[in-house]
Amino acid sequence: MRQIDVHKLSDGARFNGFHGRVLFWCALIIICDGYDLAVAGIALPSIMKDMGVSAQNAGFMVSSALFGMMFGAIFLGTIADKIGRRKAIAICILLFSVFTAAAGFARDPYTFSAMRFLAGLGIGGVMPNVVAQMTEYSPKKIRSTMVTLMFSGYAVGGMLAALVGKGLIEAYGWSSVFLAAGLPVLLIPFILKSLPESMPFLIRENRLDELKSIVSRMAPGYRPDAQDRFSLPSADKAQGAPIGKLFQDGRGFSTVMFWITFFMCLFMVYALSSWLTKLMASAGYSLGSALTFVLVLNFGAMVGAVGGGWLADRFHIKHVLVGMYALAAVSITLLGYKVPTEVLFLLVGLAGASTIGTQIVTYAYAGQFYPMSVRSTGIGWASGVGRSGAILAPIVIGTLVGMALPLEQNFMAIAIPAVIAMAAASMINHRRSASASHEEVSAVVAPDSLPRSAAAMARD
Repeated sequence: MRQIDVHKLSDGARFNGFHGRVLFWCALIIICDGYDLAVAGIALPSIMKDMGVSAQNAGFMVSSALFGMMFGAIFLGTIADKIGRRKAIAICILLFSVFTAAAGFARDPYTFSAMRFLAGLGIGGVMPNVVAQMTEYSPKKIRSTMVTLMFSGYAVGGMLAALVGKGLIEAYGWSSVFLAAGLPVLLIPFILKSLPESMPFLIRENRLDELKSIVSRMAPGYRPDAQDRFSLPSADKAQGAPIGKLFQDGRGFSTVMFWITFFMCLFMVYALSSWLTKLMASAGYSLGSALTFVLVLNFGAMVGAVGGGWLADRFHIKHVLVGMYALAAVSITLLGYKVPTEVLFLLVGLAGASTIGTQIVTYAYAGQFYPMSVRSTGIGWASGVGRSGAILAPIVIGTLVGMALPLEQNFMAIAIPAVIAMAAASMINHRRSASASHEEVSAVVAPDSLPRSAAAMARD
């Protein structure tokens, strides 16, 4: 009988077509998710004009989706560890596609807010699940790069919303950009068929034939045997409720630091996503020019995410995060001052790289910090608690915009959380992370009972 540690097989696997397919589907889901999230900020000036709402009320309308995201991240992130990640992802896609499209039919702020809240459940719930999925199935040497490359789809979705949004709004009105968001529901059957299920879930459900099929594609050196038994690292076997596991093995303080970091970073992300267009328009730029800033912001986010992931695979991911938050504090503060247009575009790109891009790297770090069995729960709670910062951001900045404060004070208010996030990230105890733990159980495998490559992976 062979004892196979699936965590170690996943760690030691070489990138192949299986990993590429997981990356493709997860990235596509995040692109759709990013579009759904960005579309409200893109259409906000038109919605305010059409519905006759004030800046502060518009902030509440945007925050309705973020409020839904908070609950979605916590509950749909946690439930995935119980019902399976594929089902949870499908439920999330159904929610954010149907209800974002439904928001396009709204003609008053209350109906719009209700639809966006329901869509937010899916938008928030899908993020921790795809991060956990990509983390679980990525080879250890390129894990941060894989996760951040996948999550850069979020920025692609934001850029798509800005590119498509300008033409659609001018031609058909703001409702059209919301109606287009219903298309991802068509992907659900393909995702249920193509995306692999979580390995710890399959082990708990005793679905070993399905697990063997996945493992043999993930690590081609493995050859299934009827006598194979599968194990997980000791951290994945800890008893207790999923939320309790986040505070076991000395992870409690770091869990709180992750929550603070997520809160502050998501405040910055949604402050910029919701109000950058309006702030630039109030500074004298046309709607088309203001939307160009959104494109630059999201392009910078994509560069920051991929670049941050590349750096995190070569240097300590925590130190990379601290540096990126420092860059956010500087670049956002400078956005409020009069500079040449070329410099302004550069600052907007750096702000995108160091806020949205940094948030993606923070997701990657959280995915590596928690054990497999509670990875969705850990990311979900961090994201869910962080959503309270996302909820507050449009309201707080909307209030400041309504007070007609100088532009530099608005951007300074967005930059302050970067300093707090930098401090919180620096205090995360990396020695307590699952990726650095010395408590993992080495797989006990007879060298002559596995092909050489699989045996080596089991021994590593």
